[in-house]
Amino acid sequence: MEKKYPMFTDEHEMLRQSVREFAEKEIAPYAQEWEEKGEYNIEAFRKMGELGFLGLRVPEKYGGSGSDYWSIVALFEELIASGGSSGFATAVGVHMEVAIPAILLHGTEEQKQKYLVSAVKGETLGALAVTEPEAGSDVAAMRTTAVRDGNYYIINGNKIFISNGARADWVIVAAKTDKDAGYAGITEFIVDTDTPGFEVSRKLDKVGLKSSDTAELFFTDMRVPASNLLGEENKGFFQIMSNFQPERLLIAIAAYAGAERILKMAIDYARERKQFGKPISRFQHNAFKLAELATKIEAAKELSYRCADMYNRGLDCLKEVSMAKWYASEVANEVAYHCMQLMGGYGYMMEYPMQQAWRDMRIMTIVGGTTEIQKLIITRTLNL
Repeated sequence: MEKKYPMFTDEHEMLRQSVREFAEKEIAPYAQEWEEKGEYNIEAFRKMGELGFLGLRVPEKYGGSGSDYWSIVALFEELIASGGSSGFATAVGVHMEVAIPAILLHGTEEQKQKYLVSAVKGETLGALAVTEPEAGSDVAAMRTTAVRDGNYYIINGNKIFISNGARADWVIVAAKTDKDAGYAGITEFIVDTDTPGFEVSRKLDKVGLKSSDTAELFFTDMRVPASNLLGEENKGFFQIMSNFQPERLLIAIAAYAGAERILKMAIDYARERKQFGKPISRFQHNAFKLAELATKIEAAKELSYRCADMYNRGLDCLKEVSMAKWYASEVANEVAYHCMQLMGGYGYMMEYPMQQAWRDMRIMTIVGGTTEIQKLIITRTLNL
């Protein structure tokens, strides 16, 4: 039988099967416990490193698989479908497709040997710290500074909404090395979290993704070796922008994959729930609504697949990725809303997973650049 999606090779399908087995054994049985505890078991993350999952796109010389972007698609589709923990998937995604690529693309050989190799093995957890209380989408407004002092930079400031921030072993921190240069004065640094002056001020209490930690960080006269400067001085903004495409594409993948899982829960419920003598799936309004949602999910998936193909081939896909990110994330929220409505009071109860899925999906339109920012990017590519 011809494959529905021919871009997935036998190797991709073997990976998918391995991830499914891992997720069903190491994640699904503990997903609710992690949600209530507000923290996933770090051993599950370590296990992913041992199995070779964390370095799929990393060259073999650093311990990775040297695979393509379709391996990322296969891994996260299955991790979300079989694991049932969007929080854990988020933590892994930030490590794999935000922190690791930054070092892979811009790090020195020494930095790659020190940070990349351990990150691929799952021995260390990484994060990226850009957002500040007064600087979200307006990156140039950041106030964190880095001042050169001999062989060190002294960093002062704070960051907020940092995924993996409370548990990371190292964080890529963006700071102003030229306070008057706007975007052109930002530099990135790799900061070990045991550096004096580094402080996890608080672990933030979120609506969803509770098993994934999100933190506010403070830096007070933090001395970072000049050798930990990532890339070029004053080129940090452009380095950050260069990695937004795979990050946003991963959010689109997580959104439609999460929506597929939500829709399946709703359909299973609708088949079993009976009112007026028949399953509620037989009522035309419900059936039509489920058909509409299934169609929108498929459209989001196909658009995301197109972006994955373009990115995998090295093509410019700025516009398409922004389209996929905003469309898939908005669809995921629509699916969550209507599927919870279909389940009525049961969908609103904490004992049912629908409410968690509804809460988890809400961040998709915000993280990685809001829907409004994605539309702004699209309008600029249209030369309006």
